[in-house]
Amino acid sequence: MKNQGQFDQYDLQILSELEKDAKKPFSKIATDIGVSNTMVHQRITRLKEMGVLKGTTIVIDEKKLGFDWGSFSGITLKDDSDAFEVVRALKKIPEVVECYHISGSYTLFIRLVARNNEHMRDLLYSQIQGINGILKTESIIDFGCAFRRNPPLKNL
Repeated sequence: MKNQGQFDQYDLQILSELEKDAKKPFSKIATDIGVSNTMVHQRITRLKEMGVLKGTTIVIDEKKLGFDWGSFSGITLKDDSDAFEVVRALKKIPEVVECYHISGSYTLFIRLVARNNEHMRDLLYSQIQGINGILKTESIIDFGCAFRRNPPLKNL
């Protein structure tokens, strides 16, 4: 994989344009940054092959879908070797929207969404803590995201 020093101004401009609008046509990106359509297409293909662009997605406002509660939960495992099976079980719970392997007091850190207090309690106590291999969870209520962003593209 190429390192970060091998991205030129065009790669960064293309990424910046896609970050603003992932559905922006290649032809419009080409016009806006002053290059050919073919070049934009080739660069995007290369960035995908490198794993820099992992896909195009939409951002859903979970609160507008009725998920008024969110939490971050640290998960302590009985044995760290259980992590693979625990992650596989967590993937089966649609309300678990993020899962990270971390260092420190926990093995895994998840973010989950729920419709209300009772739904959150069911998720934590009945579903998540019932997964074989989980010793305990510790949760922090999420009152809303102040901001979320991609890493900076300048100075790469």
